Amino acid sequence: MAPVAILLGQSDSQSPKLVVGIVVDQMRYDYLSKFSEHFTEGGFNRIIDEGFFCKNNYLNYVPTNTGPGHAAIYTGTTPSNHGIMSNSWYDVKAGEGLYCVYDPSVEPIGTGSKSERKSPKNLLVNTIGDVNRQETAMKGKTISISIKDRAAVISGGHNANAAYWFKGKRQGHWISSSYYVEKLPKWVHSFNDSKQLDAYMIAWTTLYDINSYTQSGPDDRRFERGFKGKEAPTFPYDLAALSEENGGFDLLKSTPFGNSYTLDFATAALKGEKLGRDAHTDFLLISLSSTDYIGHNFGANSKEIQDTYVRLDHDLEKFLMALDAQLGKGNYTLFLTSDHGATENPNYLNENSKPGGYFKEGTFKNELREYVYNLYGTTEVIRNISGNQVYLNKELMESMKLTNSKVEDTIQQFILNQPQIATALTRTQFLTQNFTEGLEGLMQNGFHIDRSGDILYVLKPSVVVYAETGSTHGSGYEYDTHVPLLFYGKGIKKGSTLKTTHNTDIVPTLTTLLKLSLPNGATGLPIIQALKE
Repeated sequence: MAPVAILLGQSDSQSPKLVVGIVVDQMRYDYLSKFSEHFTEGGFNRIIDEGFFCKNNYLNYVPTNTGPGHAAIYTGTTPSNHGIMSNSWYDVKAGEGLYCVYDPSVEPIGTGSKSERKSPKNLLVNTIGDVNRQETAMKGKTISISIKDRAAVISGGHNANAAYWFKGKRQGHWISSSYYVEKLPKWVHSFNDSKQLDAYMIAWTTLYDINSYTQSGPDDRRFERGFKGKEAPTFPYDLAALSEENGGFDLLKSTPFGNSYTLDFATAALKGEKLGRDAHTDFLLISLSSTDYIGHNFGANSKEIQDTYVRLDHDLEKFLMALDAQLGKGNYTLFLTSDHGATENPNYLNENSKPGGYFKEGTFKNELREYVYNLYGTTEVIRNISGNQVYLNKELMESMKLTNSKVEDTIQQFILNQPQIATALTRTQFLTQNFTEGLEGLMQNGFHIDRSGDILYVLKPSVVVYAETGSTHGSGYEYDTHVPLLFYGKGIKKGSTLKTTHNTDIVPTLTTLLKLSLPNGATGLPIIQALKE
């Protein structure tokens, strides 16, 4: 019988020195093939050719947003268990909106902005990083990095050594909170003081001849937003000149250089934290957010999004070379996926004779409240309408002798009669039935008993609540749920599978490789065919 330490992955020489998680925010599955003409051999193609490619990988819940996406990846379960239902939701007890990682009990570290009080307290289950920390007697490190605070905090979990996110505006620094550290480590200060950021505040032009970017639409299209201070959303973009009108260093987020800078910082963390240097497996978790900002701004069919992925491919090549140099090729394990995809701009779809549209949420809310007023003589029966959910005022309903299920059914029927809404389900249905397929199954996985509303609804395909420029996400349709999943490195087979997999399967696959226990809420299954043994 093997020693306990080996079973727990504490000193197994066969375990990777480091696990690297890369989440490319808003990366549609088709981008891997669509933009491959300009990819190098050392970036995406290296991971695909030498690693394992899950070609039918899907998110198995709604809504498909950043918060729930990162939580699902690192907990191995859906919002019904991990509790991060969206980026923000209505807190019934507090009677106000709640941002998924806001925590007034902690202090910002590295900035004076009180808005940067962030922690994972709203995440209700453990992450794989938490398990690795616990089963290595807190000796295996977890460092989490993203431009977005919610991506960094949720990925890192409850026991991360540190989560770092980017504070733009006039500061342009990587920061954290007192949940993790009392002060920034010396290597973070050195990086922040290095002025490396200034090197990216340059002109953004296409990496290759723009005429060779035939996989995307024309450069000047009415479906794109662009930047303040520039009349047309066309190349080139003089970032130094545009920065003052576009949030100072926040402008970097909406350019491919935000990803470059994030991977530069991740490389500094690799060295500064001495990751992968001892017998205990460490975790370096990276979320690349600029792909999302650019997609929202310019849209999924833009020249800007194509150039972003071409540049990201080069950045990944550079980062993989840094991992090789620090740890040795074959001594680390890496996975790459996305937290969600994106829809095409509805105006673009309409122009090309395809269905799509904009849901006028304000009008819908007013009409629903008027409908409720006509039935019950008050609009206060509804406490809140947000995030495609309706929250009811249970106390008022009880005083009016209204039954929950009757009011739910009445409002559900009103919602189902709206021409742009695909389906709606009630709290009673979620609690008494078990939906496992289609949109209803995704909604079931996204419903949390303590945090969700009383009636949830989903819009029809390519119908969005968003500005009329750029792209968005959040639905349960293929364009939002089909995302890449690649495994690479130590313990990973070369190959691919057409079997349906889910992002909730990443954690069980890694815990099998590392011989770790599953996180306490995990519901996914290991992708055994990706593992050598």
